[in-house]
Amino acid sequence: MIKCKILGVAGLTMLLLLSGCLANQTTDTTSVVESHEKAVENNMSVKLEQNKEMTMKLMIDNAVVPVSWEQNPSTEELKKMLPLTINMSMYGGFEQVGSIGHSLTRNDKQTTTQYGDIVLYAGDKIVIFYGSNSWSYTRLGHIDLSQSEMTDLLSHGNVTIRITEK
Repeated sequence: MIKCKILGVAGLTMLLLLSGCLANQTTDTTSVVESHEKAVENNMSVKLEQNKEMTMKLMIDNAVVPVSWEQNPSTEELKKMLPLTINMSMYGGFEQVGSIGHSLTRNDKQTTTQYGDIVLYAGDKIVIFYGSNSWSYTRLGHIDLSQSEMTDLLSHGNVTIRITEK
């Protein structure tokens, strides 16, 4: 009889201990899941905010062109200067170049450009390509048009570009 009571008390004690451990595991798992969900939500908010910050519209003369902007310090600084109008000049038969009027942060890398590329040259000039060149530039973006469309827009004399917020 005493053995049964001891075993009963021991069994009851084990059940209480196990239920306490199980409750802690559930709480720990719940808090880990909640923390992960918050981190994912915060990361998505940051990405949405970054995309929102990088929305700029580019016009070449009177044509609005589709641009995929880089997300870097140079484009962030450029956005703070908007609206911006730049008189561009033809150069080399493959690009248009214009002064921004201020220096931007540079992250120049040796680059072979393609038609549609928008780059920062010497920290204070925007270059838009309708051909190709190899030099050290900071990438700003890319105009999403065909080579013939880029050539039609940029190869017939000087142009004016206007960059505004979307």
